[in-house]
Amino acid sequence: MAEIRVQNLQKKFGDFIAVKDSSFTIPDGSFFCLLGPSGCGKTTTLRMIAGLELPSSGSIFLGGEDVAFKRASERDIAFVFQLFALYPHMNVRKNIGFPLLCQGVAASEIRSRVEETAKLLRIDHILNKSVSGLAGGDRQRVALGRAIIRRPLAFLMDEPLGTLDTEFRDLMCEELRHLHDRIKATTVYVTHDQLEAMSMADYIAIMNRGAVEQLGTPQSIYDRPATIYVAEFVGSPAMNLIHVQSSLAKGAKSIEISGAHIAIPETREAALNGHFVLGARPEHVRFDDKSKFRGEVFGTEYLGTTQIVTVTIGQGKIKARMPASARVKAGEQVGLTFMGDKLSLFDNATGLAIKTALHEGAVHG
Repeated sequence: MAEIRVQNLQKKFGDFIAVKDSSFTIPDGSFFCLLGPSGCGKTTTLRMIAGLELPSSGSIFLGGEDVAFKRASERDIAFVFQLFALYPHMNVRKNIGFPLLCQGVAASEIRSRVEETAKLLRIDHILNKSVSGLAGGDRQRVALGRAIIRRPLAFLMDEPLGTLDTEFRDLMCEELRHLHDRIKATTVYVTHDQLEAMSMADYIAIMNRGAVEQLGTPQSIYDRPATIYVAEFVGSPAMNLIHVQSSLAKGAKSIEISGAHIAIPETREAALNGHFVLGARPEHVRFDDKSKFRGEVFGTEYLGTTQIVTVTIGQGKIKARMPASARVKAGEQVGLTFMGDKLSLFDNATGLAIKTALHEGAVHG
């Protein structure tokens, strides 16, 4: 396998810039997700890495070689599409072995590697079946097998689970990660589903409007979002964002909102425009009758072991994740406190995180 390094990558379609000056490194053997909504540039980035699109400018290094302007056939990669693209007139065995047949590999070697790959994917019992009659999960395994059997430098996957139902998708997420761990492959995986990315990836690059907004581990992105966009995109429910019209000096350890003093991580810089945004994950919001920061319960969403309580405050609505046993009802007045060491602060003008004791080390794209 190999490291993939992207430097200053850009793609234009006429006057439209689909990918803007993107740079990131995918370590050898890692599972790397490009995450973002439709139209953010993630699939275009993947297709440039694969050689299916040529960049307008920039470099793509695969195993130390710049392959940015080489054809897809000249790059040692395997691509798995959202649509399985299997050959319906071939059975499972022939579908998996077809790439080796095209390379002129001996029949005995093809047979051995097909059986090895099928066993790895747990589909060795259906090798002689037609692909047209297979369930979605098995068809996806066949498509993966056709990519794996070549033993390429990298695997590129474009929303390969998008057509599966929820139960199959959850199962295949586990299977893909276990498969990655067994074969130690460098994998680049495109998805718009944050749960897929958070559960499988070693590293995530979050894209927005063609640019990488943040690059990091799933936990660092969740705990320390680098921008307001990332804070809103990652998390279910999303991070609460409270707009505050007040000065924020360097070294501040608390702020005042509606007459209540809220503890925050110590700031390393000031918000010069007098307008910043306080971010709090729902699990970092607590009810406290003694708190001066108050709101009215708007409604609850029962989730089994927990419930999401929506509270209306002067600045809008915020959500708190509470135990399912907590008793609250719509219209009730409640006091709110926050876990100060877990809060995020953002500059409203730029949308970037304000450096604090918590956020030092966050990566901006």
